[in-house]
Amino acid sequence: MTTTYTSYNLIARDLPRSLERIASQPEVARESEYYLSRISEIKSIDEFMADTRVFNYAMKAHGLEDMNYAKAFMRKVLTEGVENEDAFANQLADSKYKEFAETYNFATHGETATIFTKAQQGTVDKYHRMSLEEEAGDDNTGVRLALYFQRTAPEISSAYTILADSALYQVMQTALGLSADLAGTDIDRQADMINARIDIEDFKDPEKLDTFMQRFTALWELDNPSFSSVDSSLLLSSSSGFGISPDLMLTINNLKLGGH
Repeated sequence: MTTTYTSYNLIARDLPRSLERIASQPEVARESEYYLSRISEIKSIDEFMADTRVFNYAMKAHGLEDMNYAKAFMRKVLTEGVENEDAFANQLADSKYKEFAETYNFATHGETATIFTKAQQGTVDKYHRMSLEEEAGDDNTGVRLALYFQRTAPEISSAYTILADSALYQVMQTALGLSADLAGTDIDRQADMINARIDIEDFKDPEKLDTFMQRFTALWELDNPSFSSVDSSLLLSSSSGFGISPDLMLTINNLKLGGH
């Protein structure tokens, strides 16, 4: 088995080829073909949610697969859209819900919501990337964490974004050597500690981000030798709430850390 550092680099150094390999896998190709054949025909939220294959495909593509069961929760996300600042999706701490509502914006575009590229090939591209990360996690959790961080890091707006996402925080904790005890301290103190160690804006620079990922994968390997990997799904669930009821999920997502 190759190391975390080597495995990550094999994928990241030629990402287009890695994604092509994933796209050509029979199951992925079959589901993608079905999605593209159906999505433009869907004209309403009811139709979207009634087609389980399409809905589940879209949810996985947006990193929300663990919420497939929460149909009422997701219906509220889609029904209220994103235009109003008080809309449900805009109030949730996890930005993936807002992104989902933007992609399938029935609230604004009605019957034409699914004709846009982001709802068609854009979603397929996301599905391929999520499938790649999932496959990597089957062999090595550190590689999946690295790929997830690489994908999302340019969009990180503050240290609080990291603290609200268990996977991002796991990467930061490992790369910066943050004590596990830090997680039990005041949230603002944790943010200050991160800001003192790294400039969040550096993640928008591909070279600086790559350097950070090399550091993470090397340090992860030291703490987690490749021959004993933990279950990545526990760290990378869409809302850190695997098995939590929709009602409790709603409460958790409305608690924005530190008032930020």
